[in-house]
Order: sequence, then structure tokens, then C-alpha cells
Amino acid sequence: MYTVEEKLVDRSRWTLLAVALATFMTYLDNNIVNVAIPAIERDLHLTTSGLEWVVSSYILVFASLLLAGGRLADVWGRKRLFLIGLSIFTLASLAAGLAGSVEVLVASRAVQGLGAALVTPTTLAIISATFVTTRQRAAAVGIWSAVGALALAVGPLLGGLLSEYVSWGWIFFINVPVGLATLGLAAAVIRESREVSGPRRIDLPGVITSALTLFALTFALIEGHDRGWTSPVILSCFAVAAVLGFVFVQLELRVREPMVAMSLFRERVFSGGLIALLMWGFGLFGIYFFTSLYLQGVLGFSPTKAGAAFVPMALLMATGAVISEKVSHRLGAHRVVGAAMVLMAAGIASVGLLGADADFASLMPSFAVIGIGGGLTVPLTASVLDAMPRAEAGVASGIFNASREVSGLLGITVIGAVLTARQSVLLTAGDTPLDAFLGGYRAGILLAAGLVALGGVAAYLGLRHPSAREEAADVSAAQELSAPSAAGDVAPAMPARA
Repeated sequence: MYTVEEKLVDRSRWTLLAVALATFMTYLDNNIVNVAIPAIERDLHLTTSGLEWVVSSYILVFASLLLAGGRLADVWGRKRLFLIGLSIFTLASLAAGLAGSVEVLVASRAVQGLGAALVTPTTLAIISATFVTTRQRAAAVGIWSAVGALALAVGPLLGGLLSEYVSWGWIFFINVPVGLATLGLAAAVIRESREVSGPRRIDLPGVITSALTLFALTFALIEGHDRGWTSPVILSCFAVAAVLGFVFVQLELRVREPMVAMSLFRERVFSGGLIALLMWGFGLFGIYFFTSLYLQGVLGFSPTKAGAAFVPMALLMATGAVISEKVSHRLGAHRVVGAAMVLMAAGIASVGLLGADADFASLMPSFAVIGIGGGLTVPLTASVLDAMPRAEAGVASGIFNASREVSGLLGITVIGAVLTARQSVLLTAGDTPLDAFLGGYRAGILLAAGLVALGGVAAYLGLRHPSAREEAADVSAAQELSAPSAAGDVAPAMPARA
């Protein structure tokens, strides 16, 4: 016979499995398509524009609606939105696999992005509601992060294998049985977790302005390289994003039940953690993208071999994520995350120092350092989540994921600009195209390493235990968040940090 406590623990584990499976699916679709593009191009006779939109349509919708998805989860219920989003994602995956034209494929990818934007913020919110103690929550976030790391690395490898030996349609069909199984499991084990004291109204102006801001910014970052950063379309998108971002902040300062309480950004753990998270995404996504080009264009790796090179990094990252809770409990999250990001920066910098004669084995030490460092940064996620009131867990997860997506795109954009500029200088100076590319690659990677190291400093300062004066300021911020609204609702107080 199971005791009540044992049944709750068992249910919590099954809940974690359900959200981990959903996380794996949505993270996988961020990059599984990239290596299958040549096969899709041959079958559907795609133009260059069509190729770009097969990839970009998913990212554009996904990044734009993450904040909105998080708020909808807080208002309507995390389980409900999780099931709706996962259903949309699974059906869209089936449609994408069956697509016989570029129009159907791009539309299906966009709908996949919608489903992922509803699912992804709910995963962390469900973890926050299911695992109530700080240590349990941190351990669960570690497993959640490990699954995400595996998906990011397995995506290119799995995409290469399926498109090369089966059919490109299977990079989407694979989601269907996994999605159906996850839907059945989630419906049975996940408890609805909308907080009694949570928001009851949807801040529609906030939802619309945040979505349009993220859409304009994401579109500019995706299309800027091809259209030109000074083209009227791209400059207009950046201007629209800036204006709408300002409007969003002003609306949130005035509305009774804001989508995002601006006073949160005065909370040191939250703001410092977000800065560190932005730097982390900048470095990690940048190295994934440009090191893939280096592996294939300079070292001559096949797409499958290039994908396989990232697997050991992902396994070590997953291992680091799983053990990070115990390490941070013993040493303190600020020390562990700060040191881990500096370690990660050193690994990124060492990759930039490799040349044209590197091989698979010579890559592994640098990749191992990046993996271990990246995995040990997981307490950053748990700390940012803990800095939010429990009733705001959905929108907190949305902020977390939107920040990561935008910082990743920004990393690719800035590193690409530095690489191109340095490459042009070296070509003008008479270097060979290969040496010029390597020089630009090194410059971009070293910039990424420096920003990740600065993120480590931000994490150390942001996550460390507060002074007495800062504790008093935190109490003041919590009182602002918990002040009764005109409708008489009372928001929950800020949780104490462990």
C-alpha cells in the first residue's frame, strides 16, 4: 500500500516526465529542420525565400507569443493551456510531415510555433506548482534543463539521420506518437494549478503590444542579414519594436492587473538573473550556429558528423544540469552559476582558437568545458523562477523563454556581423578566403566568450544573498505586488529566497 505522500511523489514524477517530453519536442523543432533543408529543397523545389521561411516561420511565431502564452496559462490554468498547446503542436507536426507544397509547410511550421508558444511557458509553471519546496523545484528544473540541452544537440543529428536514411517528413512525424502519448499522460497526472489569488483578467493591450513588439524585433533579427541592416524594412521593424516596447511598459505601469509587473525589475535576483540569462543565450546559441558552419565549411564534416560532435557536449550539459541542485545547495547559487558561466566562456574562447587542421578529437576538450559549464548554470533558471510570485509563474516562464530566444537570435546576429566585418578586413589585406573566415570566426567567438563571462559577473552579483537594506527593499517590492486591486483581488506575496 502506498501512503498519500508516496502517491504524491509518484504523481509528481509522472508530471515531470510529461512536461519533459513536451519540452523535448518543442526544443527539438527549434533546430531539427536545419540539416534537412537540402532534402526538403529537392522534394518541394523551394526558392531561397521559401527555404528561409520553413525555418523562420516557426521561430517568429514561437518567440512572439511566449509572453502571451505565459499570461494565458496564469489566467486560464496551466494544465488546460498545456493540453491545448500540445494538441495544436502535434496536429501541426502531422500536417508539416504530409505537406506537398511550400505554402502548406510554412503554414504548418507557423502553427507549430503557436502550439510551442502555448506549451513552453506552462512547463516551468507546472513544475513551480508541482514541486513546492525550493530544493525539489531546483532539482526538477535541473532535469527540465537537461532534457532541453539534449534536444538542442540531438536535433541536428536526428534531422540528418532521418532526412538521409528515411524521409524528411519523419522529422515532423516523429512528434505525433510522442505528442499523443504525452497528451494521455498529462491529462491523467497533471493537476490544474491556477492560483486562487492569481490574475483573473487577460491584459489584452499588454498581450497585443508584447506580441507585436517581439514579432517586429524577431523579424528584424532574422531578416536583417539578407535584407541589409540599413534597409527600410529592417530599420522600420526595429523602430516599431522600440515604440511598441515603450507603449507596453507604459500600459503595464497603468493597468490594474498588468501582464508583467514592472516592479519585478527592481528585484535584484530577477533582473540580475535575466541579464545573465541573456548573456548565456547569446553565447550558447551563437556557438551552436557558427561552429556548425566551421565544422562543415572548414573541417569538412558531413551534417551528420557535425551534429554528432555536439552530442558529448549535450550529455555533459545534461549531467551538469542534474547535479547542479546539489552543488548549488552546498556552495550557493551565485557562486556556482558565476563560476559556471566563466568556465563556459573559457570553453567558448578555446573553440575560437582552433584552426583549419582540427579534428573530431581536438574539439572534445573545449566542447566538454562548455557542456559542464552550461549545465551548472541551471540554478539561474530556478532562482529567476523563485523571484516571481507563484501566481505569476506562467508569465515568468514566458519572460525566461522569450529572453532566451531573443538573446540567441541577437547572438547569431552580432557574432555574424563581427565575423563578416573582420573577414572583409582580412580579405582586403590579402588573406585567403579560408584564413579570412577563420579570423572572422575567432573574433566573433571571442566576443561571445567575453559577454558570457560578463553574464557570470551579473549572476554572481544578482543571485548572492541580499544585505539588510536590500531585504527591506525586497519587502517593499513584495508589498507593491500584493497590494489589493480595485476589484478586491489580492496578489500573493513574493516568496522568500532560499
